[in-house]
Amino acid sequence: MKIAILSRDGTLYSCKRLREAAEQRGHSIDIIDPLSCYMNINPAAPTIHYRGRQLDRYDAVIPRIGSAITFYGTAVLRQFELLGSYPLNESVAITRARDKLRSLQLLARQGIDLPITGFAHSPDDTGDLIELVGGAPLVVKLVEGTQGIGVVLAETRQAAESVIDAFRGLNAHILVQEFIREAQGRDVRCLVVGGKVVAAIERQAKAGEFRSNLHRGGTARKVSITAKERAIAVKAATTLGLDVAGVDILRAARGPLVMEVNASPGLEGVEGTTGLDIAGMMIEYIEQRARPGFRLKSGG
Repeated sequence: MKIAILSRDGTLYSCKRLREAAEQRGHSIDIIDPLSCYMNINPAAPTIHYRGRQLDRYDAVIPRIGSAITFYGTAVLRQFELLGSYPLNESVAITRARDKLRSLQLLARQGIDLPITGFAHSPDDTGDLIELVGGAPLVVKLVEGTQGIGVVLAETRQAAESVIDAFRGLNAHILVQEFIREAQGRDVRCLVVGGKVVAAIERQAKAGEFRSNLHRGGTARKVSITAKERAIAVKAATTLGLDVAGVDILRAARGPLVMEVNASPGLEGVEGTTGLDIAGMMIEYIEQRARPGFRLKSGG
């Protein structure tokens, strides 16, 4: 097969591993910067051009689109879909997952347990918003934030009011969530491929930090998950329409809570911790699905 990876940086671990896994299986693979693509949206003969040349049709496309370029990156992916390329994660599913509010609302509608969450733009009553999620301590998140950026733990009511008012002054949309103290700075990242949890790691925040992101100094270990955690991870990915997803779960006293669903999960942490060939599993899934006559689940 002829496969394209949409990524701004082909030297990243995930891109290198996906290229390696594809080439080991005899596939031709190109890494394409989506911001260097431009498109002819013609119903009779749609095309994609890249750095001065028209691209041939690809059998499959693997989107590794950073959150900063979601709008244009998913537009390019839609054009590949229009040309008949199989997408490992459809454009519409990626945009669902990148919209934190929309994704939480979709998960809640399916009865998936979440931390108590409030959403606001310019709350007239900051105190009422704080009470909505059970009071301090609480977590305040910028809706547009990613990788732990724009996430603040407010340990007291006064601190919560100050943080919320500061974000309000930036004219920003914010999420306010209950703080799950018993998680103790840990979460479980479940890697879902094709409706199955293929790997799970527990991430632990570094001392003095509550965000468990590995690139923020957190550590990881291989972990066994319960049947309920496995089921909730698969349901979360399916609800958003994602074939590949990183589902982050907090282990709360009342049961597993989905904190976030990542449409472009990094492979370095999970492969390094588990020793599993996740990139190979993703390519094998493409081999099973990228066949003539496939149809988008969402209709594009």
